[in-house]
Amino acid sequence: MTHQEQQGLPAARQLVRECRKLGAVQAPATVLPTVMGRLGLVDTYFQVNTPLGTVFVAYNRSGVCAVRPATSALQFEAAFHAAFGRQIHAASEPPAQLVRAITHQLAGTTSPDLRFDLRQLSEFERAVLRKALEIPRGEVRPYAWIAREIGHPGAMRAVGTALARNPVPLLIPCHRVVKSDGHLGRYSMGGADAKRTILQAEGVDPDALEELARAGVRYYGCTSTHVYCFPTCRHAPNTHRIHFASAEEAFRAGYRACRACRPAQAS
Repeated sequence: MTHQEQQGLPAARQLVRECRKLGAVQAPATVLPTVMGRLGLVDTYFQVNTPLGTVFVAYNRSGVCAVRPATSALQFEAAFHAAFGRQIHAASEPPAQLVRAITHQLAGTTSPDLRFDLRQLSEFERAVLRKALEIPRGEVRPYAWIAREIGHPGAMRAVGTALARNPVPLLIPCHRVVKSDGHLGRYSMGGADAKRTILQAEGVDPDALEELARAGVRYYGCTSTHVYCFPTCRHAPNTHRIHFASAEEAFRAGYRACRACRPAQAS
């Protein structure tokens, strides 16, 4: 039994004692799942509209634990049980605070009230997803950036695997991570077309990114400040711009890395 489950036992036992006092009174079938959900003892879910259509969001006392598209509630419940080994119930009314936090997160305003239940992931996988959370809306970073930022500069493949296992896509924006050569790459929820759709909704031009990747352009340098950035960085220059194929090329030309997007290891 986990620590979280142990914490919930007193509340569950009290609930049983109170229910016994009701005698033969028959409560509606929805009462028990609703009460247990509010106590944080079971997973519950509701639906949210996103640029990719309607998705199901599951949560418990530890936070949001799953985001998935599905053709029906029954299909989502079956997929959730297969993935996590736990039963799940529809929320009669999702917590207003959680709905607000998710709305802010999808709008690009990181919400401190939004917590995630990532217990099934390894510490490395959780570190990858926490770093992906730092990528601003309308910007992208390569796998190599995440690997370097979390202290595993050679682990690009493992980073990709961790992102593919993200149980809460959209809210933890793995769609903002692209291949190290600049191409968009895959996406765990709906494939490459879905990745293009959500990036476009956030203000990124996927065609422009692919064109830069084909041309071998990895960074933009500003000729007036001698700072270089990732092309989608909010500080990337629109004028006085020069292109670089690598951080080494920018360094040799006398440019320093942007402190906001950190395209290279700080010296």
